[in-house]
Amino acid sequence: MRTPLIVGNWKMHKTVDEAVQYVKDLCSLVKDINDVNVVIAPTFIALHETAKATRNNKVKIAAQDLYWEVEGAFTGEVSGAMIQGSGAQYVIIGHSERRAMFAETDTHIRKKVAAALTHSLTPIVCIGETLDQRESGKTFDILDHQIAINLAEIKTDQLGQIVIAYEPVWAIGTGKNATPMQAAEAHKHIRSRLASTFGKEVAAQCHIIYGGSVKPKNIQELIAQSDVDGALVGGASLEVQAFFEIISRSRKATV
Repeated sequence: MRTPLIVGNWKMHKTVDEAVQYVKDLCSLVKDINDVNVVIAPTFIALHETAKATRNNKVKIAAQDLYWEVEGAFTGEVSGAMIQGSGAQYVIIGHSERRAMFAETDTHIRKKVAAALTHSLTPIVCIGETLDQRESGKTFDILDHQIAINLAEIKTDQLGQIVIAYEPVWAIGTGKNATPMQAAEAHKHIRSRLASTFGKEVAAQCHIIYGGSVKPKNIQELIAQSDVDGALVGGASLEVQAFFEIISRSRKATV
């Protein structure tokens, strides 16, 4: 049974004080919602305080990235152990902005996924194609390639601990989004690929969520697709009422 999962990725927004006030407001809003899981990903400096503010509440906290080493001379990096110690429970890995702006490779992402699991963090692994790749008919090939490398160190019994976020790169921050049919096709293919690699039973346990210009007006059509288990929300998660509206419209019978 897969309960819808809605993740708000704040990217480089909000001071610590702003972040804490937001999550307090959100906790109050979602207190009676039991059929959607909610995660917020603030900046690194807000992890500890937001985790403290959401303790014993329904909202969980994610980091936006991590480094695969436990410690060392890696200026500016943050390890899985540090994230776990902050109180966060999830971590976003391989976001298209990290791939494009910071030259992250699938090999880097593979190491980060393994590190997250080592430190009992749930990795939210982002995969997706560019516009050129989609228009060239290579979408499924790109997804297969990313899955094969990103999850190369994953054991079968770990797949249920992973969230896959399908984020077509051409829809990130552009105002464009995949149609419900395009999202459904991609999610169905991803689950089929996971089933062929890890087995149908464990593939059915894995959450596959959609990311790419998700807003209150389009979430219902997206979440209605059988293999779409939630959303990775960017800009629309920055305003608490809009994000709560997305959460509210994501409620559906589990499958």
